[in-house]
Amino acid sequence: MQTYAPPSSRSPFPAARQPLRVLALGDSLVYGFGDPERGGWVEQLRRRWMSPDSGGHVLYNLGIRGDRTQQVAQRLEVEFHHRGELRNRVPDLMILSVGTNDSPRLGRPNGRNYTDFDEFKTGIDSLLDRAGQLCPILFVGMVPVNEVKMPFWDCFYYTHADQYRYKEATRKACKQRQIPYLDLFDRWMERGQAWRSRRLTSDGLHPNTSGYQSLLEDVLSWEALSVYTRSTNPFNPLH
Repeated sequence: MQTYAPPSSRSPFPAARQPLRVLALGDSLVYGFGDPERGGWVEQLRRRWMSPDSGGHVLYNLGIRGDRTQQVAQRLEVEFHHRGELRNRVPDLMILSVGTNDSPRLGRPNGRNYTDFDEFKTGIDSLLDRAGQLCPILFVGMVPVNEVKMPFWDCFYYTHADQYRYKEATRKACKQRQIPYLDLFDRWMERGQAWRSRRLTSDGLHPNTSGYQSLLEDVLSWEALSVYTRSTNPFNPLH
């Protein structure tokens, strides 16, 4: 098991008062699909950080619709090393969000999972270990689907039971590595079916504008992110 160890070629701490460079890497939840008005939670956070009274943090949206853990892992290092600016050559923080597209059953409700569960666990372990060698990581979990609307595209059967298995595997893998995990699945399930239905698009899979607003609020109230964004030194949050 690997944990974050800053590369020896650079300081483990951003320079004092220097804005953070942050990657958001994942699937359509990162991309913001379903929110034509505001572009999703990552886009809203990016704009928020651009305001004059913010810390001026830079946020790169690297979400791709349909990506599974395998696809995110394939582009991990390339995306990381091609982001950053002159005074900070590589990013300071990575937000990962992936796993929903690994979980559906194909073709029928009792079909095989798109990504075999054991393969998924191996893949998420590898992704977290490799990402942890690049910079600190935060993980934003999946949101529950509307099962009544399934199948998606007439072939992908998403269920809460499968989502729960895959998110729990991810949550436990993060816990083992001391990676903060935002459990949106449990939060949204606790808020009830009626609340969730108002926040999902007609496809039953993607959040709508209201859904992404709720997701943004969950992210903004997340202590794990605040530790980084409110401090000049994310490794000393009380500085």
